[in-house]
Amino acid sequence: MSNSQELCAWRSRSGFKLRDLLPAGAMPSLMTLLVYALAGTGMGLLAMRTGIPAAPLAGALIGAAIVSMSGRIEVAEWPPGTRTALQIGIGTVIGTGLTRTSLEQLQHLWKPAVLITLTLVMTGLVVGLWTSRLFGVDPLITLLGAAPGGISGMSLVGEDYGVGAAVAALHAVRLITVLLVLPLVVKLLTPLGLGNS
Repeated sequence: MSNSQELCAWRSRSGFKLRDLLPAGAMPSLMTLLVYALAGTGMGLLAMRTGIPAAPLAGALIGAAIVSMSGRIEVAEWPPGTRTALQIGIGTVIGTGLTRTSLEQLQHLWKPAVLITLTLVMTGLVVGLWTSRLFGVDPLITLLGAAPGGISGMSLVGEDYGVGAAVAALHAVRLITVLLVLPLVVKLLTPLGLGNS
């Protein structure tokens, strides 16, 4: 066995990581954020090659999650206001797509909007309570995890109750699944007349 093989075997047995050699705080927060940003950007660009709608978002989410779950990099601590700034940016981009035509369509869509909202909330309550009983998980986690909201919003609510990480994990699985599966379903159903009213 060569020296390099022996070193790899020792690292594997001991759980040694390169960061263990570095003094505390050696990897500055900015560098940590850069690693996450590069992972998200790389996977986002790679996902774009699939042609799936929202692929950059799903890819970036997966890329950053892989880095975070690897345990080799400290958990990212974004500067205060980062999430708010991103939410404002996303809201602005979506808002620019709402036109006078959208407002006219809302006259016909408010009933479906109310029905969908009530259905999702009721379904979330039923699924959350049922999942809690089925798997013995804290009902607070399953209720917030099954709620029809985004990762950021629901994990912030969960953080107030001390279950933010668990709620974020449930919503991350849901979001990744929806972003990967639903566009494919829509793509398959479009030739069958879906969306042609």
